[in-house]
Amino acid sequence: MRYMGSKRLLVKHILPIMEKKRGDRSWIEPFVGGANMIDKVTGGVRIGNDINYYLIKLFQAVQKGWVPPSTVSKELYYEIKNNMQNYDPALVGFVGFPCSFGGRWWGGYAAYKEVNYAKSSSRALVKQAPKIRDIEFKCGDYKNLEIPPNSLIYCDPPYNGTCKYKDSINSEEFFDWCRTKSKAGHIVYVSEYEAPNDFECIFEIEITHFMKTTNKDKQIERLYKTI
Repeated sequence: MRYMGSKRLLVKHILPIMEKKRGDRSWIEPFVGGANMIDKVTGGVRIGNDINYYLIKLFQAVQKGWVPPSTVSKELYYEIKNNMQNYDPALVGFVGFPCSFGGRWWGGYAAYKEVNYAKSSSRALVKQAPKIRDIEFKCGDYKNLEIPPNSLIYCDPPYNGTCKYKDSINSEEFFDWCRTKSKAGHIVYVSEYEAPNDFECIFEIEITHFMKTTNKDKQIERLYKTI
């Protein structure tokens, strides 16, 4: 699914690295986003959490066979944005994310020449449905997420220095949380541009991002692991 900051293009690089260490551990994503990583994880327990209520309701509806609309007009986009309480939460999630510019939560009506973003996004979600059918989707703050013992935790939090997400986090608190989970016996991986010195960078690649508020420079995407 189109989602701001998606790791869709990085999956082939970083997923094999993490799966080598997984074994029979539960796969946990506290920031599941567009589910473009977790939907490619095979077997075992998979839990995808996000603080955005509408995003989780969207995935839960798709799991049950809901097919999002193939057309969303500009007028309907802003009608739903301004009156979310009057619409089904799954529809709000669909219009608010993949029908928005860059997959950013209510980032503006996505329109480019004759491209029908609603149609392509609906088709993508229907295709994604079988891959997410047995994922347990949860909604809440990552700090309150109940995690099974000895899990593998993959974190893709809102990056520092990028366009604001709907729900930003305190970076210092987040890394402290990662340390705590590591000490509790979990394997913890983090996607970020930078991390504290006690996090080991195990992979990096240069890619072009369109999330910066000032430019569209290439950035170094890194995968870190708690030491």
